Amino acid sequence: MNKKIKYSLIILLLVLTTGCTTYLKSKDNKPVTNPTTGQSLAENILCRPTDEETIKLYENNNYDLSKLPYCVCKSDKVVEKVKVTTTETEDNQYEEKEVDCIEFTVTSGGYDGLWTSIFVKPLAWVILFFGKLTTSFGVGLIITSILIRLVVYPLTKKSTVQAENMKKIQPELQKIEKKYANKDKNNREIMMQKSQEMMTLYKKNNVNPMAGCLPALLQLPLFIAFLDAINRVPAIFEEKFLLFHLGTTPKIGITNGNWWYLILTVLVAVTTYYSLNKASKNQTNLGDAEKQTKMMTNVFTIMIIVMSVFMSSALNIYWIVSNLCTLLQNYIVRRSMK
Repeated sequence: MNKKIKYSLIILLLVLTTGCTTYLKSKDNKPVTNPTTGQSLAENILCRPTDEETIKLYENNNYDLSKLPYCVCKSDKVVEKVKVTTTETEDNQYEEKEVDCIEFTVTSGGYDGLWTSIFVKPLAWVILFFGKLTTSFGVGLIITSILIRLVVYPLTKKSTVQAENMKKIQPELQKIEKKYANKDKNNREIMMQKSQEMMTLYKKNNVNPMAGCLPALLQLPLFIAFLDAINRVPAIFEEKFLLFHLGTTPKIGITNGNWWYLILTVLVAVTTYYSLNKASKNQTNLGDAEKQTKMMTNVFTIMIIVMSVFMSSALNIYWIVSNLCTLLQNYIVRRSMK
């Protein structure tokens, strides 16, 4: 693929998928953060929070939660504080009333832009559905991650097959590299001849050297969709799963003396490295295209590891589960090819 086209597609993908979550601002225009978890609260949340501290943060910043549905309804009726209109005083007065519980659905709030309506809301609903079913939104997050990996399995399989085919033609690629090793690399005609020989070899063996980048690029929009869903659904970021508060980042957790949050960053590092670099293992004397692919996967690995320190625990858990699924799928494909 032409470099300009490839990078243009990546930039277009970023433009189309980023900038969905907006954050709640205080009167002095500063992000409102939860003092316990250090999380910046989203302004365009999809459903109501249930944690008292979170509710107060929204109400203290004049956010009307009454228009939002509940993330999940445990019963048909709920008790709400309803504003009472009086002529005697201008102060707002509230009284508790039992009202119908309106639960979040994929159509709640109507059309909210292409990205939110097609990706974020359905993803949030699926996580909430399995969270309600298993009584744990952490488990719901894991089940949803596994289901998504099953959906994209055909692409993962294709990428793994391409990587295995690439290994098979390594001896022939090395011969081409040796053939042109002492040639003038500034000679355009010679370099074009080398590229043509390599492309002929790729075509003959049904190999696309850039196919290894596909899983990494595919995970980008899924990653952003999960980020939006987690930030905009209080039921997810309010909950604790195992040792971790799902809305807390490893940075905040470690800063508060909870060193077990470091486990998440370590697991992200290990699973990302193996899931992205397994295909290029044992490859030597790579051609320019393969070297570029390997460089991209290494840069992506380092980027994710650094980002994991600042990502919520929920997002780290999604990434770990996704990587483990990829490793398992790759193992199954390789076994089937032997």
